[in-house]
Amino acid sequence: MKKDNSTIPYSEQSFGTEPQGLVKFMRTCILWQLWRFFILNFKIMKIIIGGHS
Repeated sequence: MKKDNSTIPYSEQSFGTEPQGLVKFMRTCILWQLWRFFILNFKIMKIIIGGHS
């Protein structure tokens, strides 16, 4: 029985793609990460404050 190339473990095809361009920038930009951190905390605080009324 012949093995298909897509079933070979640890081949190049079995690994995920590497992020490029804008995705890589968004993941490494400190200012963007701080902005998202504060937005997420604001959303969480809205839920907490809404539950205490």
